Amino acid sequence: MNGDTKKSSIPARCPVPVEQIPIKEYEGMSESWFYSWGSRSLKGYLIPIVSLWLLSWIVVGPMAAVSFAPDKATLYFLLSGTLGALLLPTLVLVQLYIGWRHVCDRLVQKSVFYEESGWYDGQMWEKPEELYNRDRLIADYQVKPSMLRMQKTFAVIMGIISFCLVTWQFV
Repeated sequence: MNGDTKKSSIPARCPVPVEQIPIKEYEGMSESWFYSWGSRSLKGYLIPIVSLWLLSWIVVGPMAAVSFAPDKATLYFLLSGTLGALLLPTLVLVQLYIGWRHVCDRLVQKSVFYEESGWYDGQMWEKPEELYNRDRLIADYQVKPSMLRMQKTFAVIMGIISFCLVTWQFV
């Protein structure tokens, strides 16, 4: 094995359908337009999230303006707009996290559940030690850092929400 995760070696006796093999799921997500956000550089990760937040203002801004006139209740307008605009980026991050969590769980499991043709014929396949070790390394050094970044982003979002709510109470 040459260490290149893009050219995965799957044993010939592997009964798991190709699209359900954990390394293939990882490769598919890494190459996906949406899910690759989680594993991009910090700048490449933050730009789509901030862009979604700014785009959300197109919908949330007028709603906040109707509720709180920007010229009379500027702070309430900004606080409600900020909170409302966080909804879309938060939902996107939840979807990213759930997808990467699923792949991470399948990579670190010694036994892999798979279905050959439908929901009624699920089976388990135990990974050979070499594949298990490779998959664990990929999970530890590729997937988990991305998930940690998303967790930190959730913490920042919760901090912003907390700040807005506390500020709302004291204005």
